Amino acid sequence: MTAAAVIDGKAFAAALRDRIAAAVPDYQAATGRAPGLAVVLVGDDPASAVYVGSKGKATIAAGMESFEYRLPADAAQEDVEALLKQLNADEKVDGILLQLPLPSHLDEQAAVGTIDPNKDVDGLTPVSTGRLALGIDGLVPCTPLGSLMLLQDQLGDLSGLEAVVIGRSILVGKPMAQLLLGANCTVTLAHSRTRDLPDIVRRADIVVAAVGRAEMVKGDWLKPGAVVIDVGINRLAPAGEETKGRLVGDVDYGSAEPHVRAITPVPGGVGPMTIACLLRNTLVAAHRRAGLPDPKGV
Repeated sequence: MTAAAVIDGKAFAAALRDRIAAAVPDYQAATGRAPGLAVVLVGDDPASAVYVGSKGKATIAAGMESFEYRLPADAAQEDVEALLKQLNADEKVDGILLQLPLPSHLDEQAAVGTIDPNKDVDGLTPVSTGRLALGIDGLVPCTPLGSLMLLQDQLGDLSGLEAVVIGRSILVGKPMAQLLLGANCTVTLAHSRTRDLPDIVRRADIVVAAVGRAEMVKGDWLKPGAVVIDVGINRLAPAGEETKGRLVGDVDYGSAEPHVRAITPVPGGVGPMTIACLLRNTLVAAHRRAGLPDPKGV
């Protein structure tokens, strides 16, 4: 078999962001304002602060309004929910993203459930989850949506293909399985406790690894010609060096690459798609709130 194609998520995401930015002026002309994304950060987690900053820069670069709200790490549940309700009522805000994880004393599910589903650009409210399960058009979690876009770009029509999703989180695994079902795949949702996991993975035309275990999926687990989407981001630190080391995915890239048709690298694969799809969801939410047709090409 020839060498696997490397799925360039960075390039795909850049092109998607360009298309989003190109669509914003038409929305502004129709409504008199730019789409608005509000991001809420509770506490001072350094990684979350970096993510929030990146999202704000990408929002502005796409020609949208960026609203950032920060609450202290000891914020009460009622304060978080009051802010989210305020943003629900703010006509300038089309999308609301509550940066997770929250400090341990807060109820994440209750806070997320406060968000207006029509502004739920992270696709995590119970209503958004229910819409996805029922096949009703709604806002979908960004990382699974980006992964689906990459698969469709590689394979075109996914109908009839066998897909295995490894990981059952509400952020990736479960919505990914629902999206693949919606694309007419035959889907197995597996996880770290699945029996005979390598044998199950070997059946798959599509493998989405989102289990959070560094290089768990080995090359001999994979069907020749499979397409692999590696959602995992894990840092392998040398002994005694907690903050250094290379980033790897949930798939052992070196052993997988000779077996498969195409594979996402880590970094540079799925990661860039997440923010691009956040902008896409914000633009779509803005159109729907204004009673406009969904923007084309995004």
